[in-house]
Amino acid sequence: MKNEKTELLKGTLDLLILKTISYEPMNGWGISKRIEQISGKKFCVRQGSLYPCLHRLEAQGWISSKWGASEKNRKAKFYKLTQHGQKQLDKEMEDWRHFTGTVELILQMC
Repeated sequence: MKNEKTELLKGTLDLLILKTISYEPMNGWGISKRIEQISGKKFCVRQGSLYPCLHRLEAQGWISSKWGASEKNRKAKFYKLTQHGQKQLDKEMEDWRHFTGTVELILQMC
């Protein structure tokens, strides 16, 4: 059971990261802060989860990265969505809506 929850959380983090950078390239800190801000501080993405996920998404070709200067003029890696990543985001959003709709249906019936 624990592995299933972990997989769901990883998949959810993938979706949140892909959606967040679909608007503009961002560095890791910016991605984390944007997710926290938009969720009303209900989601806090820790560096220990964020950076391994970013590396995995990049290895899969869903995002690319480029070094640049942060808003505090520090060297930072900026991540952006690739075309392959946009297709994956579309698929994951569809899957998420199907999943949550099914769960909601069950909750209403039970």
